Formats: sequence, C-alpha cells, structure tokens
Amino acid sequence: MDVLSDLLHRARASSALVRQMVQRPPWSMAFTEAPALTVVTALGGAAWVRLDDDPQATPVRLAAGDIALISATRRYTVADAPDTPPQVIIRTGGTPAFEPVGPCRQSLAPRTYGDGLPGATVLLRGAYDLRGDVGERLLGILPPLAVVPAGPRTRGALDLLATETALDEPGQDAVLNRLLDLVLVLALRAWCARPNATELPSWYAALTTPAVGDALRLLHEDPARRWTVAELAARVGQSRAAFAARFTTAVGEPPLTYLTSWRMVLAADLLRDTDDTVAAVARAVGYADAFAFSVAFKRARGHSPSDWRRLDG
Repeated sequence: MDVLSDLLHRARASSALVRQMVQRPPWSMAFTEAPALTVVTALGGAAWVRLDDDPQATPVRLAAGDIALISATRRYTVADAPDTPPQVIIRTGGTPAFEPVGPCRQSLAPRTYGDGLPGATVLLRGAYDLRGDVGERLLGILPPLAVVPAGPRTRGALDLLATETALDEPGQDAVLNRLLDLVLVLALRAWCARPNATELPSWYAALTTPAVGDALRLLHEDPARRWTVAELAARVGQSRAAFAARFTTAVGEPPLTYLTSWRMVLAADLLRDTDDTVAAVARAVGYADAFAFSVAFKRARGHSPSDWRRLDG
C-alpha cells in the first residue's frame, strides 16, 4: 500500500457521510462543529465558501465542478452568494438540523434536500471523521481551505457520486464511501501537483523521488519490521550511502529517524483508540522491549505511554 493510501486507511474513524442539496438561489448553509475534513463541490452552478472561524478570511467562489477541501475549522458557510444569510444549520454528525426559516428543508430523495426546481444548484458535501495523529499527518497536506479547479478526471467521479447519493439500494453506503474516497484522492493529487506547491510536507514531495518513494512505501507497509538502512537500500536497488543521502535530502531526516517518528504516530493512536497494554503496543510498532519503547515514546511526545493514554483519554 502506498503512503497516501495508508494514511487515508488508518485515519478513517468511521464511514464518510454524504449529503446533497438541489436548490435555486438564494440559499445558504452554515456548518457548525464541522468534522476534520469536508469535501464540497457545486455541480451545475456556483457556490461561495466562507471560513467563519477566521474573521479575516475572504469568501472563495467555487465554479461548477470545483472541489473545496475544508479542514482545521469548526464553522464555515456555503452559499449562493457571500452575503446570503444562513437558511440551514447543519450540526455535528452531518444530519441537517433545519432552522424555521428558508426553503431548503424539503427532502427530495435519500440524503438529498432542497426544492429540486429548474435552475437549481446541486451542492454535494462529503464529511470525514478522521482520527488521531495519523489524521493530523494527513491533514498536514492541506490549508484550512483548498480549492481544486474542475477537471475531466474529477468531473466523472463527481457526477457518479451525485447520482448514487440520491439512491437507496443494497450496498449503498459502501458505494458512497468508495466514490467519496475516489473524489478525495483525485482532489488531493491535483492539489499537491500544483506548480510551485512549496508548502507540502517533505514526505509527500518525496513520494515521487526515485528509490525514496519505494522506501517510504516499504516502511508504511511493515513499520514493525526491524529495518536497517542497508536492507532498505538493497530493496530499492541502491548503495547504502547513496540511498541514505538521497532519502535524507528528500524527506528531511534519515530513514530510521523517519521510521521512529512514524512508529510514534501509530503508537499514539493505538494508545488512544485501544485497550492494548503498553507491551502490546510496543510490539505492534516494532519494539520487542516495552521499556525501550517507553523511552522512545516519552522522548517524542513528552509523556510516558501510560501518561499519554490517561491525559488523552
């Protein structure tokens, strides 16, 4: 499994939630207690996105087919125009909780709301509940609001997701989850492939570096393995010295330092999300000795594994 796929898989705490609105202007939807990551797109119309947590943020326009990736904010508004007052409030959990104003309350189909009249904008929203330190590493790719312009690769996936959102057939949740994942991955790829995208984490930029990308994949596929630099170099077909230098230059740290950091990310989430003993967590991330693991974890996180579990709980 490649590194981005690994992060997406490990960070997902629950099934994604998909909703759509089919509404003629004026319309406005305010989202409160938003999840960690939201995918928003307007199909067959335009929309404006405003980050309400940031009073200095300027509303951003989405043209038809553009994709907005919203993270690191708890409150935002999506509307037909920057000054349209909210007609709908959507609270945590993603189920629309409608205020007694505005026309957006009618249920048209499964997961679909609005008036459904000619000239309506189709607003599609998918919400992800990401967990823990792995989720934070994934979100580190993005600013609070990233807008990916419409393109032929995303349009087909968006159209299919919009169609499937309004259906209620066997296996529907599985179909929606996979289609939303597809849209998210395509959007992340496009965002990270922008010219001069210098703000990306070094590990992401390194994924396409010859040999280094393969080494990162190996480390993520089996983080508990007793890797050595020599073994990694051999697996990617380079000398030890050349590989170590290339990896350090591309990623910003040596291979085993990266591995230790990744193990601590995994361990932090295991301590948070499971009842496994510290010894079991240590073994799961490649430490035969629980004491050595505890020393490494405290060095990385400032707390012992037991204290981390208690404080984070």
